[in-house]
Amino acid sequence: MRCKFAGIAALALAFLVVGAPPAHAQFGKLKSKIKQKVEQKVDQHTDEAAQAAVDQADASAQCAAGVADCGSADAAPAADGASSSAGSGSRAEVASPAASAEPPDPGKGAYVNYDFKPGDTPIFVDDFSHDEVGNFPRRLELVRGNFEVAEWQGNRYLRGTSFGGFYVPLPDTLPEQFTLEFDFTGASGWNTDVYFNGLPGEGPVNFVEVSPTDGGVSGGKVQSTSNVSHDLGKQPFPVRIMVDGHYVKVYLDDKRVANIPNANLGRGNRIYFAVSASEREPALIGNIRVMAGGKKLYDALASTGRVATQGIYFDTGSDRLRPESSGTLREIAEMLKAHPDLKLTIEGHTDNVGSAASNQMLSEQRAASVRAALVSTYGVDGGRLIAKGYGASKPVASNDTPEGRQQNRRVELVRM
Repeated sequence: MRCKFAGIAALALAFLVVGAPPAHAQFGKLKSKIKQKVEQKVDQHTDEAAQAAVDQADASAQCAAGVADCGSADAAPAADGASSSAGSGSRAEVASPAASAEPPDPGKGAYVNYDFKPGDTPIFVDDFSHDEVGNFPRRLELVRGNFEVAEWQGNRYLRGTSFGGFYVPLPDTLPEQFTLEFDFTGASGWNTDVYFNGLPGEGPVNFVEVSPTDGGVSGGKVQSTSNVSHDLGKQPFPVRIMVDGHYVKVYLDDKRVANIPNANLGRGNRIYFAVSASEREPALIGNIRVMAGGKKLYDALASTGRVATQGIYFDTGSDRLRPESSGTLREIAEMLKAHPDLKLTIEGHTDNVGSAASNQMLSEQRAASVRAALVSTYGVDGGRLIAKGYGASKPVASNDTPEGRQQNRRVELVRM
């Protein structure tokens, strides 16, 4: 076991030294950090192997003594994490996690002070639903390593099983204000690092690092990272990054782990993901969403009489509000309290996936859920709000692209 992971350590260092541009000081720190994490994983797996041997010996003893039932060896569970591709490589799946607790309502629990709000214009959106399972996604650019699309509980993820990296190509250079969201999970101790201005070592800029136990902003001249309250590695969790000039906030699940007013992420026309993983402990990345903008809702409403928001989240195919909606709902409530004469129509809109009847019903229910949350949780007078649904009847973009469908799935606020 130790030799095996020593090989992974060597591979990690080879990836850093050979595959990267000339090293800068921050890149040396990154190399040291990954080496340290590899060594931690070596120790962890050595301990796991020793414990497994003890457990196996104990089970054998109980079996021989007739204390325990001796089942077939074929019934033994698979290794932790994602399974390998099925025999022909035509289908890759990952093991299902234990059922997670139901999330809290917006504005409650850990989301009381949650302030993430996404940009309002999609730049890049992909959930890999149009890629073949077992293939590398068509819209991404492979740099190094082993990746494939895997299916898990009806969703698609990019699964990495080695040290490697890939680009998310963008149609233009990132704007001053943007957000990046993606779902992620991996083994505790492995980082996935995100660069917004090229590969590691291409200048003294900051990068964002995430893992199931901690994350934040590293590199450059200013750094800020912190731990989450518990290991998030049991299933994919949301990672959200909000950037306004040099102001950067990073969120893992329900916690803000970095809040830096003077970071330097740089700007490029592609985003690089540097992934640390192994076959035994893969990384999963899905639902990538890059959004531009982030104008204050009232400013947009005052200029045009209506504003669309991408910051209200629902469970898939449901009108149940996700707790991540807290930041946007709070902004709407504060806007209404600051402008007591303001009255709003809350409009629900969908893309054209599914039947017209089901989309119409869902849009009505979602608009009503937003109104109910503003009244019950944020104390808005219900007489100032009307909820309406329009289904897919009023698209603002083409439904032929992921970015267009994302823009059509929206909640609009209209001044009455």
